[in-house]
Amino acid sequence: MQFKQDYFEQLEGFYSQVYPLPISNPHWLGWSEDAAQLIGLQQPNDELLMQLSANHAAPGASYYAQVYSGHQFGGYTPRLGDGRSIILGEAIGPNGAWDVALKGGGPTPYSRQGDGRAVMRSAVREFLVSEALAALNVPTSRALAVIGSDLPVWRESQETAAITVRLAKSHIRFGHFEYFFHSEKGDAGKLTQLVDFTIKQHYPHLSTDAAGYKQWFYEVVKSTAIMIAHWQSVGFAHGVMNTDNMSILGDTFDFGPFSFLDTFKEDFICNHSDHEGRYAFGQQPGVGLWNLKRLAQVLTPIIESDDLIAALNTYQDELVKQYLLLMRAKLGLPQLNISANKLSEAEQAELNKQDLHLVGQLTVLLESNQLDYSNSLRDFGQLDPNSSHSVLRDSMVDLAGFDTWYQAYQDRMGKVDDVNMWQGERNGVNPKYILRNYLAQEAIIDIEENGDNSKLLQLQQVLSRPYDEQPEMEDLAKRPPDWGQGLIMSCSS
Repeated sequence: MQFKQDYFEQLEGFYSQVYPLPISNPHWLGWSEDAAQLIGLQQPNDELLMQLSANHAAPGASYYAQVYSGHQFGGYTPRLGDGRSIILGEAIGPNGAWDVALKGGGPTPYSRQGDGRAVMRSAVREFLVSEALAALNVPTSRALAVIGSDLPVWRESQETAAITVRLAKSHIRFGHFEYFFHSEKGDAGKLTQLVDFTIKQHYPHLSTDAAGYKQWFYEVVKSTAIMIAHWQSVGFAHGVMNTDNMSILGDTFDFGPFSFLDTFKEDFICNHSDHEGRYAFGQQPGVGLWNLKRLAQVLTPIIESDDLIAALNTYQDELVKQYLLLMRAKLGLPQLNISANKLSEAEQAELNKQDLHLVGQLTVLLESNQLDYSNSLRDFGQLDPNSSHSVLRDSMVDLAGFDTWYQAYQDRMGKVDDVNMWQGERNGVNPKYILRNYLAQEAIIDIEENGDNSKLLQLQQVLSRPYDEQPEMEDLAKRPPDWGQGLIMSCSS
């Protein structure tokens, strides 16, 4: 790996230098060839394994943990930071640089009496979900590898430590800006320095002045809305949307008790610590805005309040726009071609309202009929939208409710000239394979009990081609068994 060290060299005082502790008997559990290409790596080798397990120093690495704060479940915690993640630097790839971090690399000054380790089950889950989301075209951090060991660690019981090697275009979070606003007690020097660095590194088309700051916040609002629209469209619940887990670039990261929906439930909670349902699946769009408002508050020393409010006011429209773009593709609804169709703003708004209602009514049907979200959308690839009979109807209990919806759907669709092409397009955007929690759990159990990572590797390969028919893997597309429905995870998972 070839590193540059812009964050380390330009932002002294924004981190603590700390060296990772090695794990014993390191071995590859998983490796992402796709992620490796991002930083110019080829095949894994023994020396790279020793470097990424902290047994050997990586040439050119600086090793540091970032400091930040954040709102956790609505309450402000003034000092958090990387408690179990140590960054090596920015690895230079063919199309840009990616932070390389060892998640589970040992204690840091921000570990808050923790051991700084990741247990194998959490490392495997982060590895799988990072790569699964990337294959679904959801903005996300990546996972280069997951490395197992025989190092014992204690949670509820004795487990073994592992390291996820995370790649991220940036590890800067909303919580970074909160920390330097509150800790500097009115001095905007470090806050401005951080904003300038973020713009120069990741928004180079913008200037580092009042006009640039204003436009930068608009783009942060937009990228956050796009990310959450993707989550809602694929049925992904993050589970712990604290401001310290919100990327300033609008990438999904810091995975804990995440879950993809099995049976559709608007109020699905995947985090066993979320007793009030703050981060339930259907709450995610609202939480995204709440988090952006917390970010806006700490940017008031350098951006006018009116400009911050104006940017925040674009969030809902951007979220709806992106969500409809994705869901129209999934359901095969005609996209709005405003210039070609010469739609007025009023006509466009009416169609958006109509389509949003159509999508919403479908999710109501999925929930009331207790249907699987991803499999139901995949069925659109077998639907003939010109026919009065629908394969979707075969799964419904509320037939009258479905018939009403389907008539409205057909009225909106109009006639489809090439049904085969239309069906192929649906299969190209509705995945057959998603990372169901029970599948990840089965892979983890096989590693724990048998030292066998073959299920993990098989699952990784299937999830790397989520839209493809893979007949030999058909069982992995089925609804979960009863024990695997809607599994709720802890933050350590």
